[in-house]
Amino acid sequence: MTATATTETTTYTIEGRLLEVCTCAAICPCWVGEDPDGGVCDSALAWYIDAGTVRGVDVSDRGLASVTHIPGNVLAGNWKVALFVDDRCTEEQEKALLDVFTGQLGGPIADLAALIGEVVSVQRAPLTFTVEEGAGTLRVGDVVEAQLAPFQGATGRTTTLNETVFSTIPGSPAFPGKASVYRQAGRMLGRPDLDISGRNAIQGHFRFSG
Repeated sequence: MTATATTETTTYTIEGRLLEVCTCAAICPCWVGEDPDGGVCDSALAWYIDAGTVRGVDVSDRGLASVTHIPGNVLAGNWKVALFVDDRCTEEQEKALLDVFTGQLGGPIADLAALIGEVVSVQRAPLTFTVEEGAGTLRVGDVVEAQLAPFQGATGRTTTLNETVFSTIPGSPAFPGKASVYRQAGRMLGRPDLDISGRNAIQGHFRFSG
């Protein structure tokens, strides 16, 4: 008898960092499955890929961001989203990132993408994404600007969220904090423009494959 070997094909593997801000008070109740503060959540988030490939396309040092309106409980879905692709991407890289983050290639990110009810636009934009000594800066063209820093415990170590009901970096711990600056052009989603401070911020690392 001859044994037949089977091999699993990995379509993509990406790893990097997340920066996220929203209109909820810190710590955001969405992450534990509760309704957002004020009944709705308006957020901006970006995944920056430090290293990775998608169907053989190198997407290292590239990012993708979104401006998102969540009309109720985060797990109920029906999100409205505008996507922004790093303007340094080639056409191949842009398609690869969109295929991953819209859930077309499966993996843990597909469950997150399934909550999106409408993608209103896909645009290219310059992304500024930095994390230095626990503080982060996120800029997406002239649409989003945010400055954020994590909470720290009594020992000086960064506070973490683990085993939450909801996550934008499934499988990884998150570092909650506050945004000292959060400006966003919400009008593209039919929402008010934002210029607020002291609201929820999240940082984290991810490694996705599918």
